[in-house]
Amino acid sequence: MSSNDVEKVVIIGSGPAGWTAALYAARADLNPLVYEGAPTQEMIPGGQLMFTTDVENYPGYPDGVTGQEMMADLKKQAERFGTRVITDDIAKCDFSQRPFVLQALEGEEIKAHAVIIATGAKAKWLWLDNEQRLAQSGGGVSACAVCDGALPVFRNEHLVVVGGGDTAMEEAEFLTKFAGKVSVVHRRDELRASKIMQERVLGNAKVEMLWNSSVTEVYGENAISGVQITDTQTGEARDLDCKGLFIAIGHEPNTKFLEGQITTDETGYIEPVQPGSTNTNIEGVFAVGDVSDKVYRQAITAAGSGCMGALDAERWLGAQGIH
Repeated sequence: MSSNDVEKVVIIGSGPAGWTAALYAARADLNPLVYEGAPTQEMIPGGQLMFTTDVENYPGYPDGVTGQEMMADLKKQAERFGTRVITDDIAKCDFSQRPFVLQALEGEEIKAHAVIIATGAKAKWLWLDNEQRLAQSGGGVSACAVCDGALPVFRNEHLVVVGGGDTAMEEAEFLTKFAGKVSVVHRRDELRASKIMQERVLGNAKVEMLWNSSVTEVYGENAISGVQITDTQTGEARDLDCKGLFIAIGHEPNTKFLEGQITTDETGYIEPVQPGSTNTNIEGVFAVGDVSDKVYRQAITAAGSGCMGALDAERWLGAQGIH
């Protein structure tokens, strides 16, 4: 592409939101360019589902599908209609000029009339060696109970949840529908969660609270067999048998590269400027998927917002006389 060429729409990020936005944009003859991201220890092109083995709650896959297979399918479908893909990150954006100027990590400069941000949010982990290995291999370690908790491998088993906020309480309560027992590990002696969420969990007979505790080691070769629990006050460690570990200590939206040009909430999630749309505070820039969703964070809702973002971008470009 010459320096004078301007992309109609650039999609930053992949995953269900990015690929769905690309699919709709491509079918609208917008010739989208997707920067799907560069692989790192924390992120893989395709988003959080690349760390998920079995996906059973996405419509259209009656027998389930692995996260990797689903992302490959979505990418292939988007490419079928002409989506172009570059495996790199956008490191910097300049939304103060039009067309917008984007700087890729490897140094390429891209100009775009419209930009769809689909960079998602990454789960916060404990960063224990075996935790990461078992999370990536589907060995019973997860950062999303709603995504994985209903899998047969967890039915009637002892499961462990790490965290003390609303997310941890929601995950623990959800898991009690399937597990035989749920142990909640929290590093302090009181929860950060809202009172109503605390009451729901603390009043559940299936829930055991492990106060002033942290998970310091994860056991298991092909699947998790237990964890080491360490007392945060005395330093005393003990082993706990379990068949599942769910890390619920929060998510971090991937918005730092925007350098404050897009309006976000206090935790970094992009805030749409009007309900029912993907519009940001900058005309021509749209946000889809988990980067602007801290409530649902599901593949199906991300895909739905990706569709919305592409339609919003198409209409906006049309209003500017760009077809």
